[in-house]
This record gives sequence, structure tokens and C-alpha cells, in this order.
Amino acid sequence: PHLTLPPSTSCLQLAAARNINIILQHYNFSGKLSKRHSADEGMGPLHTAFAIISCLIIVENLLVLLAVLRCLRGRRWVYSCIASITLSDLLAGIAYLCNLCLSGSKTFQLSPQLWFLREGILFVALAASTFSLLVTAVERYGAMVRPIAESEASKTLRLRGLIAACWLLALAIGLLPMLGWNCLCDFQACSVLLPLYSKNYILFSVVMFSVILLGIIGIYISIFLLVQASSRQSCSRHGRRRSLRLLKTVLMILGAFIMCWSPLFVLLLLDVFCDTGACSHLHSLDWTLALALLNSGVNPVIYSLRSVEVRRAVGSLLCCCCVRAGLCRPGSCVAISDINSGSSTESSLRCRDSFRSAVAQNARPRAPLSSNSSMMSNLPSL
Repeated sequence: PHLTLPPSTSCLQLAAARNINIILQHYNFSGKLSKRHSADEGMGPLHTAFAIISCLIIVENLLVLLAVLRCLRGRRWVYSCIASITLSDLLAGIAYLCNLCLSGSKTFQLSPQLWFLREGILFVALAASTFSLLVTAVERYGAMVRPIAESEASKTLRLRGLIAACWLLALAIGLLPMLGWNCLCDFQACSVLLPLYSKNYILFSVVMFSVILLGIIGIYISIFLLVQASSRQSCSRHGRRRSLRLLKTVLMILGAFIMCWSPLFVLLLLDVFCDTGACSHLHSLDWTLALALLNSGVNPVIYSLRSVEVRRAVGSLLCCCCVRAGLCRPGSCVAISDINSGSSTESSLRCRDSFRSAVAQNARPRAPLSSNSSMMSNLPSL
């Protein structure tokens, strides 16, 4: 149906007095209202499938998060990064599920603040995940190039403070539209895909996330080149295998992120630079948003399950749940002490001994780089 738009001078006053449905007005102006189908009013088979996938992603990330907090919270700094990434992916799954449940006809029953909260939590999760990836990359690069003499406990405490700051920044960025950076009643400045969001805010978000992504790519390429150069210097077969494993992990990380998030970024950029009346093909984020959410299901596999310690921690958690449910016998689970004193320590000692012998045979100015790259073998492949 076609609705007559009120003048912009009185729009905010009418919306404040709740004499008009401001969300309905914006959806009508963007063209999304006329493109709605009867199937959009309920969950439908497609939305039901998306909801089931969201629940699986929530369970997956919750399992990994609980395993890390239960068994590995006192371990190396990298597990703080894993916990932060997993928490952001968990939030993304919850936010997408809430978005599905509050979509359709329920959209027009929301207040503008609730609408901003519904959409903004997804931006918070994306920002937190991106910032956590950046912190992880910077910390790994710093450990190789400019290592700081500090204890593991001190580094973990410092990193947790940095991660907390990243979450506060992500919360502020994701909720900026609720705080005032929106286009309420300024219909010409509004997005088509997100009718209450300002195009300037969407452009700011996409550019910021893209720049961070490019920075992460550059950092990991530098890390790989440094590890490769270090392994050539020490003529270590173990070093070459480590550099190839690092390259494989980096390709998995970047490939998954780019494949999952690029379609959404491209669609949002088309929305920003397309006139409202000429954007008849831009009316749904369902498939691109679902693909972006899939990254939250892939991340636990890439960042967490490639670590032997995390796999053991998840297995121990599942086993303990089975014991409490009476499905397994007591004593069949891996103890937390066995997880924390696993083979990674022995591997670290062997790497350090191998490095010391290499330095003794060939002392060069780049020897500290070999030391740092050897220490990196003790970290999960992120």
C-alpha cells in the first residue's frame, strides 16, 4: 500500500507523540513495504532453516567458550583471544536468531529504539569479532618482531584489558544509530536495506571493517614471510613444516572471512551509492546475512579446534556432561590437569632445545627472530 509521508518538519513530532508508525513510514519510502510477500509474515521454511542453523552455531560456540573458560582460562594469552572471538560469534548467533523472531509483521510493532537494538547487536558482534582478530594478529606479530620481556600472567592480564576495551569500542560503534547517528524522518539519507540506518553510518562501518581486514591480511602475510625466512636461516625441517602449517591456517582464516563477509559488504556499498528510487533490486539481506553468520560457525573450527588442547578441553567437557547424565562411567574423562600438561609443553621444550643448538652452530643477527618463531610453535595456529 502507498502511504502519504508527512513533512519532515512535523515527522519527528508526530513520531514522538506516536501518532504515526515511523518504522512503517521508512519501510514504505524505501520500497521494502511494497516488495513484501505473504510468506514474509511468518517464519516460513527458509527462516525456520536459518533459525535451526543459528541454534547450532550458538551451541557450537557456547561449547567451545565453556571449554576454554573451564580448562584453559589460566593458560597462555592466545586463549583469551579465542574466548573473545568465540563470544562474539556466540553473540552473532543470538542476535541473528532474535532478528528472525522479531522480523515480518513484528517489525512494525517495535519502537525505533528496539529496532536499532535488533539491528545494532549484529554490528556489535561483527565489530567485536573483527577487533579480536586484529588484536590476535598484532600480538603475534609483536611477539616475533619486538618481543617484550614480561611474564605470561602479566601479558594475559594486559591482553584481557585490551580485549575489554575492544568490546567497549564495539558496543559503542554498533549502537551509534541508537545514540543518534540515524536518519529518522530524513528519508533521502536512509538506506534501502536498513531503512532507519543512515547511509553515512553504513559507509563508515563497511570502510572501517574493510580497512581492518586489509590490515589483518598484511600482518599475517608479514608473519608468514618472517617465519619462512627464519626457517630458511636455521635450515630446520621442523621450521619449514611450521611455516607451511601457518600459511595453511592463514589461508583458511582469510578465505573464510572474505567468502562469508564480502557479499554483505558489497551489497551494503551498492546500497550506499544507489539512489533510493533506483534500488529496486536491493530489498533483502537474508542470504548475504546468513552467509556472514556462517562465518561464526566456521570460526570455532579454524581458531579453536585446530588446537590439540582445545580439542581435549571440548572432549573433556562433553565427557563430564555425559557422566552427569549417566551416559558415561566416572573416570573416563580427561582430567583438566592432563589437558594443561599435554604434549604442547614437551613440543615447546624440544623446539627451544633445537633452537639453542641452531644458535650455537650459526650465530647471526637474526637469531632472536628464530627464537621468537620457535616460541610461536607453542601457540595454536591462529
